[in-house]
Amino acid sequence: MTGAMTGSLRARLLLFLLAAIVLAAGVQALVAYRTVLNEADEIFDYHMQQMALSLRAGLPPSAAVGGIGTGEQNFEFVVQVWTTEGVRIFESAEEAALPQLAVLGFADVRARGTTYRVFSVQTHGLVIQVAQDLRVRKRMAGALALRTIGPIALMAPLLMLVVWWVVSRSLAPVARVRRQVAAREANELSPVSEEGLPEEVRPLVHELNLLFDRVRHAFDAQKHFVADAAHELRSPLTALKLQVQSLQRAPDEATRDIAIGRLAAGIDRATRLVEQMLALARHEASMAAGAKPEQVDLNEVARLAVSDAIANAQVRRIDIGIAVSAADNDTVAVVVQGQPEALRMMLRNLLDNAVKYTPEGGQVDIGIAHRDAGVELSVDDSGPGLPESERERVLDRFYRSGEPQAPGSGLGLAIVKSIADLHGATVSLGASPSLGGLRVVIRWDDQTDKSEEAGKSKG
Repeated sequence: MTGAMTGSLRARLLLFLLAAIVLAAGVQALVAYRTVLNEADEIFDYHMQQMALSLRAGLPPSAAVGGIGTGEQNFEFVVQVWTTEGVRIFESAEEAALPQLAVLGFADVRARGTTYRVFSVQTHGLVIQVAQDLRVRKRMAGALALRTIGPIALMAPLLMLVVWWVVSRSLAPVARVRRQVAAREANELSPVSEEGLPEEVRPLVHELNLLFDRVRHAFDAQKHFVADAAHELRSPLTALKLQVQSLQRAPDEATRDIAIGRLAAGIDRATRLVEQMLALARHEASMAAGAKPEQVDLNEVARLAVSDAIANAQVRRIDIGIAVSAADNDTVAVVVQGQPEALRMMLRNLLDNAVKYTPEGGQVDIGIAHRDAGVELSVDDSGPGLPESERERVLDRFYRSGEPQAPGSGLGLAIVKSIADLHGATVSLGASPSLGGLRVVIRWDDQTDKSEEAGKSKG
C-alpha cells in the first residue's frame, strides 16, 4: 500500500503537505503552550507583587487571625501579615500555615504537602506575605494555554481539507488526460487535448501528441506499403508465373532460351520494384521516426551517388560528370540541412532514372550551385525528355511515362519527391538547356549563409 501511495503524484503531494501541516501545527501549538505558560507565571507573579505592595498602606478593619479566608471560600492567593516580633496579625486562610520566616522577594515554599509560590515584603515593622498554590497556578495557566492553542487545533484540519481540495483540483486535468488515454483504442492516435493543463504538465502532453503523430505516420507508411505491395506486386508475380509456365511448355531449346531470358528480365523487374518499394518504406519510416537533421555537403553526396551509379552507366557507355558553377568550386562546401543517407538515395534515384532513359553513349551531368540566396541540385541528361503534360504526373507513385510496358517501377521520382519534401526542398522538371533531355532541379531556399560558413570552416 505504501508503494502504491508513493507511486501516485497526488498521494505524494497530499502525504507531504498534510505531514507538513501536522508538524507545523504541532510545533506552533507547543511553542504557544510554553509561551502562554511562561507569560501566565509572569502575570501571576506581578499580581502577587501588586497585592503585597497594596497592603503596605494598612490592613483591613476586620484583620484578625482567622478573620477572613475561613468557611467554604477557596482563595487563589493566601495573604499573611507578621509583626517583627513574630506575631501573625492577619491571614486569609488558616489551612495554608505558611512559615513565619521567609526570604524577602519571591521563593518557593513547601507547606502542608504542597508547594507555594511566596512573595514577601517588609514595611513599617511588618512582613507581608502573598502566596499561591503552584498546583492552582499550573491548572489555571494550563487552561489558559489550552484555550490559546484551541484555534490552532481547529484550523489544522480545516487547512488539511483546503490542501486536499486544492491538490485534487489542480491534478484534475492530469486525471482527465489519463482517462482519455486509457479509454483509447489501439488505433486511435488523435492528439490529446492540452486545454486547461498546468504549465508543468503541458510539455509532457505536447510530447505525447508528437509521439502519437510520429506513430500515426509510421502506421500510414505501413498501410501505404502494404497497399502498394498488394497492388503493384500482383502483376509482376502473375507475369513471372506465366513465364514459368511458358518455360515448362517450351517445345525446343530455342524457345526455352527465349522463355528463360524473359523470366530473368521479369525477375529483374520484380527485384527492382521490391527494392524501390523497400527504399520508399524505409525513407517514410525515417520520416516518422523524426531523425534529427545535420549539415550535409552536397558535393560529397554527389561523389557518393556517382560511385553508386557508375557501374550501370559504364555498361551503357554513359558519361556522368559533376558540373560546378563559376562562382563555386569543388573545394567549397555547399551545405544543406538534412539526412546524408536520404539525400544520397534521392540523387542515386535521379541518376538511375537518367541512365535508364538516356541512349547508349549519352551524357548525364550533376549541377550544384548557389542561385538567388538558395542552393540548387540539378541532374541533366541527353535522353528523350518528357512532355510537359507528364512532368507533374511522373512524381506520383507507380506512374510510368509512355506505354505501360515502359521500363521501371514508377517509384524512382516518387522517392525523390518524398525525400525533397522531408528536407523542405522543391522539385521541378523541365527541358535541359545544355543536353536537350530532361532536367530535374532540387532547390533549397535560404541556404547561402550556411554554405558560406561551412566553406570557411572547411577552408
